[in-house]
Amino acid sequence: MKKARYDINIKNFLPHREPMLMATVTPYLDADSVITHFEIKEDCIFLDSAGRLSESGLIENAAQASTAIVGQSYFDDDDFEGAGNSIVGYISAIKKAEIHELPKINELLVTKAHLVSRYDTGSMTMCTVTSSTFRNDDLIVDCTFNFLIHEVE
Repeated sequence: MKKARYDINIKNFLPHREPMLMATVTPYLDADSVITHFEIKEDCIFLDSAGRLSESGLIENAAQASTAIVGQSYFDDDDFEGAGNSIVGYISAIKKAEIHELPKINELLVTKAHLVSRYDTGSMTMCTVTSSTFRNDDLIVDCTFNFLIHEVE
């Protein structure tokens, strides 16, 4: 079982890069849960014409946070730079996506995700993860995803 990690650079463990990187700070990550932060900037490609983060941006934020839980298992415990491996994840199903409000530029999103189930098949993992995204302690997004995550050689 992975030990809890604190204040890691999630960018090292996701295949995403700007402008697609939607989870930038990870204050907490363990074998079953993660907390990420994302500050909405003016240059975010998921902004609508009113300067709010779109529904697709909110779902992408939740998905990136969620995959960190299982994705970390493809890296060694002492690999804090993400140098030891490459992984790719796919959303195989969005089982639930409830969006209550669209946040604005300069607002901070806190996304908390929890692993519901996991099935490993060697170099591939199928899993279900729930996530909740908050702005100022107000729940604005609630999702449940199925993912396929695998190593890239």
